Amino acid sequence: MYITAMAENADILSLIGQSFDLSAQLENLSLPRIILALLTATVCGLIIYFVYRMFYRGVVYSDNFNILLVLVTVVTAFIIMTISANIVLSLGMVGALSIVRFRSAIKDPLDVGFLFWGVAAGLTAGAGLYFVAIIGSVFVGVLYIVMSIVKKERRCYLLVVRYSASAEDNVSAQLGSIKHRLKNKTQVGDKLELSVEIKVKNNDTSQLSRFKAIEGVDSVTLLEYNGEYMN
Repeated sequence: MYITAMAENADILSLIGQSFDLSAQLENLSLPRIILALLTATVCGLIIYFVYRMFYRGVVYSDNFNILLVLVTVVTAFIIMTISANIVLSLGMVGALSIVRFRSAIKDPLDVGFLFWGVAAGLTAGAGLYFVAIIGSVFVGVLYIVMSIVKKERRCYLLVVRYSASAEDNVSAQLGSIKHRLKNKTQVGDKLELSVEIKVKNNDTSQLSRFKAIEGVDSVTLLEYNGEYMN
């Protein structure tokens, strides 16, 4: 029993020694492989960068966040290369990443999708799947562009009309001619404010002039609306 335990302990110590033998495990990370993985991650990051820059539909475009997408892609790639090279370093990396906390709130869900896109591209590039990383990034980019173009043809807008109580019938008649959804209606004295959700195709703003022509209407505002915030 004692001899068997000693043999098992020797095997464990041997495995630990092999794990700490960085030179043996880093042989798979040759310089050409490292450069190719980082270049692939950079190309994928640039694809994400230009897609986000050209087809951004949020409130305020942030170039810093867009640069962050490129950095996330490249950093993820060399993290995966490090993890694949040595099990001890991988455990330490996981422990270090577990204490990271992000305080910046991401308001647009699409920004989270872009972050996942960058992480996925970095994972595949760091794992040596260069062709998959580039083809996957191009496919996701084309898919996002197509969906953005389709959605752009008919957008949701919030129509805000401020008018006097004497114009109530005329405003209601005008609303009856368009498809809308009531969001809010407020009355203070003889003044009313009406907010309705409407669909506008090809940036048609003729609704503004139609309501503005009604006698008793003080102002008409048209805001792009996505259900969470207004642009």
